[in-house]
Amino acid sequence: MDVQLLVTCLADQLAPEVGEATVRLLEGLGHRVRFPEAQTCCGQPAFNDGFPDDAAVLAARTVDVFAAADPVVVPSGSCATMVRHFYPGLLARTPHAEAARALAARTFELSEFVVRVLGRTDVGARFSGRVTYHDSCHLLRELGIRDEPRRLLAAVAALELVEMGYAEHCCGFGGAFAVKFPEVSVAILDAKVARIVATGAEAVVANDTGCLIQLAGGLRRHGAAVRTLHLAQVLAPAPDV
Repeated sequence: MDVQLLVTCLADQLAPEVGEATVRLLEGLGHRVRFPEAQTCCGQPAFNDGFPDDAAVLAARTVDVFAAADPVVVPSGSCATMVRHFYPGLLARTPHAEAARALAARTFELSEFVVRVLGRTDVGARFSGRVTYHDSCHLLRELGIRDEPRRLLAAVAALELVEMGYAEHCCGFGGAFAVKFPEVSVAILDAKVARIVATGAEAVVANDTGCLIQLAGGLRRHGAAVRTLHLAQVLAPAPDV
């Protein structure tokens, strides 16, 4: 099928390899990926900081950019949550109301799309090493996605999945939360880092770039030699060289 990629701001600006891996994964499964170049921020930062009018402008633009009827795949639980849960209400009294509801209905987080829509758990991936998995807050609590990433990881050849303690606990990022409340954010992060290190994992996997940036900083500060990887980077075929 044809699939549209909503790559997210953080991936676009700070981790383009996540978007590239997402494309390789979906194309490797036989689908055509289209990247609407006019896309910008989905509006979540403004919405979370209490500026719904500004968020609505960005939401309306996103609805227009992704007007095609093809599914929209997002390598982020938080941005998928914004589109699916908040766009319909945010744009309810605007000319974009119907289109916002339609977009929400065909927007999927990456692991959700692969497992629930495509019906795949084994994508033919191989990754040698021990990894642990971090449940991103929006992905788990807003979208109810817990098992899908784990099922995908469990099917990866040569990969050993080890659960950390309290995997569902926040990493302390929370977007603007980490900026407004740095002391609390760091305390939450330190606890998360300790649980990651205790697993003996060589890498920690998550589905949100924001969480991965937060975790990478904490691991580096503690001198822990643990890699941070987006799920797409584990599942995708190696890039052509």
